[in-house]
Amino acid sequence: MSIVLVQAETLRARVLDALSQAGASPESAQAATRALMHASTLGVDSHGVRLVEHYCTVLRGGRVNRNPAVTSRRTAAATAVLDGDDGLGHLTGYRAMALALDIAGESGIGAVGAIRSSHFGAAGAYAVAAAEAGMIGFATTNADSIVAPFEGAKPFHGTNPLAFAAPVEGEKPWLLDMATSSIPFNRVLLFRSLGKVLPEAVAADRSGASTRDAGLAEMLLPLGGAGFGFKGAALAGVATLLSAVLQGTALDHDMIPMVGSSDMATPRNMGHFFIAIDPARFIGREAFAEAMRSYLAALRAVPPAPDGQPVMAAGDREWRTEELRLRDGIPVDPDTARFLGLDGSRPA
Repeated sequence: MSIVLVQAETLRARVLDALSQAGASPESAQAATRALMHASTLGVDSHGVRLVEHYCTVLRGGRVNRNPAVTSRRTAAATAVLDGDDGLGHLTGYRAMALALDIAGESGIGAVGAIRSSHFGAAGAYAVAAAEAGMIGFATTNADSIVAPFEGAKPFHGTNPLAFAAPVEGEKPWLLDMATSSIPFNRVLLFRSLGKVLPEAVAADRSGASTRDAGLAEMLLPLGGAGFGFKGAALAGVATLLSAVLQGTALDHDMIPMVGSSDMATPRNMGHFFIAIDPARFIGREAFAEAMRSYLAALRAVPPAPDGQPVMAAGDREWRTEELRLRDGIPVDPDTARFLGLDGSRPA
């Protein structure tokens, strides 16, 4: 079976139904579906709908609370901590960013740490939520050890994403959503499912030697490649500092693995960190909007390198992918298509 193209509304309905059938509360299922569809429509397939089967497994196994009682407490004028009650991380993430936005509306900036959470998918989903509300957003999380430190032969950090988004008047948000590894491990799993060969210098086998065989890959290499991976390794530490050390949650090397563990009942005690910044409290909203237009126009006007493509701003490629996928359908890998009944076993 090959990749299946599915219209967005059909796919959204199937994902929501699968999560609901696994016992997720209506709000939890809606939040997870929103985040998964964000990733799949923008082309971040590693963190898109292919994760729905895993989330259903941990919901049924008890690792993730099906009906969490999410609570929060303000700790200062611009800070708060949100307790996800071991529920789906997507609900925790959207609730935490909403709280950060509320605080930023009062104080100009809002910083919210999240505790007792779980995997929240693509960090960019929460940064975009801030941008759609007219503010600058930042979201990060640490994760279980899967990335070797620079010149190391054993996993230490997680893929530990950093995501930023900013509003752009009349356009989709400026968006950066990057792993601090060369690629996320979910992409290795996706390549395994598709039978594709990995790029050079993104993953290593159990000995620490670089490999392009997705079936042999047991750890990732940090962003930066040969000679410069110390940069990605250090940025991974930023995510750990903000999401785990600052929140008192599980450190990367102490966290239960997301996949590959027989324990699907014990919560993983993940932490996240979110910031919202209100431009009105700095340059002002109108001036900010004009400055963003000027900045992006100048950036996109930079002449391309010989044989290069037009220069793009952060997010341009993703929003173009969204446009195409909403028109032509969202690609779904064979395993996920079977799980969602999109392989012909029932009408799509």
